[in-house]
Amino acid sequence: MAAQGSILTNKYSEGYPYKKFYEGCQYASQVEQLAIDRMKKLFRAEHVNVQPHSGSSANIAVYLAVLQPGDTVMGMDLSCGGHLTHGAPANISGKTYKIVSYGVNRDTNLLDYEEIRQLALKHRPKLIIAGASAYPRTIDFKRFRDIATEVGSYLMADIAHIAGLIAGKAHPNASPYADFITGTTHKTLSGPRGGFIISRKEFAKKIDSAVFPGIQGGPLVHVIAAKAVCFKQAMTPAFRKYQQQVVKNARVLAAELIKRGFKLVTGGTDNHLILVDLRSMNITGRDAALVLDDSGITVNKNGIPYDTMNVWHTSGIRIGTPSVTTRGMKEAQMPEIAGFIETVLKNIKSVKVHKAVAKKVKALCKKFPVKI
Repeated sequence: MAAQGSILTNKYSEGYPYKKFYEGCQYASQVEQLAIDRMKKLFRAEHVNVQPHSGSSANIAVYLAVLQPGDTVMGMDLSCGGHLTHGAPANISGKTYKIVSYGVNRDTNLLDYEEIRQLALKHRPKLIIAGASAYPRTIDFKRFRDIATEVGSYLMADIAHIAGLIAGKAHPNASPYADFITGTTHKTLSGPRGGFIISRKEFAKKIDSAVFPGIQGGPLVHVIAAKAVCFKQAMTPAFRKYQQQVVKNARVLAAELIKRGFKLVTGGTDNHLILVDLRSMNITGRDAALVLDDSGITVNKNGIPYDTMNVWHTSGIRIGTPSVTTRGMKEAQMPEIAGFIETVLKNIKSVKVHKAVAKKVKALCKKFPVKI
């Protein structure tokens, strides 16, 4: 926050380190090169671009670098946990490329790699995307690599939601397998809002040209400075311990919710998020999210695989453990949080209950204050 709020916000620095189109960029170049070098080390990467303003722009830059309009792209269906930029019809990706979407198994809600392989063999995509925004299980990047190699396609891993877990050794790294890796520096990586691209060295020039001048003008130097700080923090033993705790907390919270009768998509979690299927409770995701928010618990409404409810209401909620872990909460606090959620949702119309839970939430948070 200190770096992002610095006077670096005042400096235009179009171009790349030490090859800028403006004068007075010597410090901007140093800052950007520092961020690049740190991220290379953190993810064992051959090439890094830290200029994307978001994960979405990082994805679009990869498409621009190696695809032509009309090329076939295979990504995870939005309704099954994918992202808008993986080919949703309303997104530029869906409007520009021929999209083949894969989903999850209807019974287990897990990725079916053989089904993905058969789709790839049938459609021969030029690019396969591995990654999700609402998938609570470990993604097997090696299986995706094998499929991409078999059909002769590029592989892009979108690690926006799990970048911090990967950096903290709490999820397998995509670097040995993917031609391109995109992601965000916020979410689990715990840095400023922004994006990044990792690629093999052979694609360096294409990627850099796709970001600038392809889709962006001046990079946000203050955000890049904050990214550099973020990457340094992510190299520490404390960060690794934090990420492992994020996963531990998620697993315990998931188990406690199951114990209380909640149905979880895939039956649990391997990472930082939990997807709750509320259909058996006759509650929409929107209603659940609203009353939980009134009770001091922030989650988001979220579709579940093959959801028949519209996107404004949904049949589920998505819960994450990074923020409570940042406060210092551990496994011992997860049953209490699960109890709060149960009490609120089983008394969804009781304002009195919601207010009572809100007081308990506030008391818990006071025990674990945010440290700045």
